[in-house]
Amino acid sequence: MGIKSYEDLGVYQKGFELALIIHRKTQSLPEEERREIGRQLRRASVSIPANIAEGYGRKNSAAEFKHFLRIALGSSNEVCVLLKLAKELSYLESDDLIKEYETLGKQLYRLIENWS
Repeated sequence: MGIKSYEDLGVYQKGFELALIIHRKTQSLPEEERREIGRQLRRASVSIPANIAEGYGRKNSAAEFKHFLRIALGSSNEVCVLLKLAKELSYLESDDLIKEYETLGKQLYRLIENWS
């Protein structure tokens, strides 16, 4: 069947799904943290599928697509750090989400390495 759109990419689907979860979870943060850690978490989580989609639009240039995938990978790492911070501050129980983002990061890395 093949890949016809960025929406067919597993990393996009997973990134989008996780961004929705982050948006929902950050609504339970204390008000001040919704504006601080919550906003940063939402921004970084949305950056992942957004960069995958933007990069896919340039898929004819492997180097450009990989550049956007690297940005998505960096955002995935950023989300992990923020989730760990929120966990340590007792704002979110985030072990499962951290594992999901670590897995997504590995998938992004493999896609970067294998895209030609």
